Amino acid sequence: MPTAFVTGATGFIGGHVALALLENGWKVRALKRDNSNLRCLHANDIHWCTGDIRNFDLLCQAMAGCEAVFHVAADYRLWARVTAEVYESNVRGTENILQAALLQGVDRVIHTSSVGALGLNRDGTPANEMTPVRLKDMVGHYKRSKFLAERKAEGFIRQGLPVIIVNPSTPVGPGDHKPTPTGKIIVDFLNGKMPAYLNTGLNLVHVRDVARGHLLALEQGKIGQKYILGNQNLTLAEIFSLLQQISNIPAPRFRLPYRPVFCLACINEVVSRMTGAEPLIPFEGVKMANRYMFFDPSKAVLELGLPQTPVTAALEEAVTWYMENGYVKKMAESGS
Repeated sequence: MPTAFVTGATGFIGGHVALALLENGWKVRALKRDNSNLRCLHANDIHWCTGDIRNFDLLCQAMAGCEAVFHVAADYRLWARVTAEVYESNVRGTENILQAALLQGVDRVIHTSSVGALGLNRDGTPANEMTPVRLKDMVGHYKRSKFLAERKAEGFIRQGLPVIIVNPSTPVGPGDHKPTPTGKIIVDFLNGKMPAYLNTGLNLVHVRDVARGHLLALEQGKIGQKYILGNQNLTLAEIFSLLQQISNIPAPRFRLPYRPVFCLACINEVVSRMTGAEPLIPFEGVKMANRYMFFDPSKAVLELGLPQTPVTAALEEAVTWYMENGYVKKMAESGS
């Protein structure tokens, strides 16, 4: 029985990757921190290694004897008071993982990047893996760090490390316990905290399809290639309309003009830098919302066989999970 080493298994995507590996006959060795939340994985047969991706020696020990590495861990925040922490985890941590994999002679490495590290088309049409992109196109520290981490992965490919890159779009579904910024949008909607919306768009995909895409990349992917793990492009208004159909909670009808929201986000950013409190309106999130983040996953569908579970089903599972796990106030729940 082969063994896979997984980083980020206590997170949303990584947890589903670990479960998919177990279901497909793999032994799973996973990294966690001392204070990690294992609420979605505690009952499963995972060998946990306590540590951090910034600890190179620990990674070498934990990775010994593993046939595959799935590097899913990331510092996914749209605001951080100490921005260096984002780069330390996402860039330096990635370099540590890949260097350890090279030293251990791992057969395959699946590096989880993000569509945030890819280019966008100015006309809003779906971008793909080949859409031109530069560092200066990256909005915010999270995207910049993921862009730089992807360049690290490409450098290790040139050194002979068998790396395949996957770029998940916007996963939704059960188990987003932190929740991620996208999950927070759904939770805020369910709690009646979304009175209005911006004219933006996302590519949604079921989180289990993303997890399956990681295994398909291992089995079918070509070394040095990247694959967008996505599904359906939807405007934010369309997403809220679907959530209304699922939950019976009214969708916001008022579309906010971009410039006033941008100005409010700038003020929030200044206040947050002074107080250390997370902003109510993340500056990076508002800047990202100025573009449709639409992507074309056809390469992964055709070459890997990436599943395309209907996005409505993913949203239904997400809503049910949030309601069953105490993320939705009784007032909003009773209105559903």
